[in-house]
Amino acid sequence: MNADAAQYSFDKLHYFFRKADYARWHRQESKRHILRSQLGFGDITPSRPKACVGCVHYHGVTYGYNRETRTTLICGYHPYGWESEGDCPDWQD
Repeated sequence: MNADAAQYSFDKLHYFFRKADYARWHRQESKRHILRSQLGFGDITPSRPKACVGCVHYHGVTYGYNRETRTTLICGYHPYGWESEGDCPDWQD
């Protein structure tokens, strides 16, 4: 085996190690990102406004990466929930 073939084998092996190392790093960063985005979400008790119980338009997902910017989207018609007394005019079973 000549020196060029040995160098080629070494470069190819080095490439595969770097590729595996990058894949491992990327998996760890993805997990960290998910954990960071969920930080504090378990501390909030889920609550559905009374006017939204049983409504097909209810969304109720919280968006935002930290407590200061986190907002719950109730529905597309009333993003912060029905704020008046009585039944919501957009309620559908």
